[in-house]
Amino acid sequence: MPKLPVLSGEELIKLLKKAGFIVVRQKGSHVSLQKEDYKTVVPVHSELAKGTLLGIMKQCGLTKEALEGLIRG
Repeated sequence: MPKLPVLSGEELIKLLKKAGFIVVRQKGSHVSLQKEDYKTVVPVHSELAKGTLLGIMKQCGLTKEALEGLIRG
């Protein structure tokens, strides 16, 4: 199983957009994204904590392998 990457909030938002998520709104340093039945909020921090990243991935229905695929291209 691949190791969880270290990502910033902005990097994760770009990857989620690549996966088909759209930005619904931004309030302060938090961005809300949505795709079909999946909704999540990403904090725009310089580095996301591992637990935060795992929670967002769970809300989005993404596996570590799927996230790795988005990062590669």
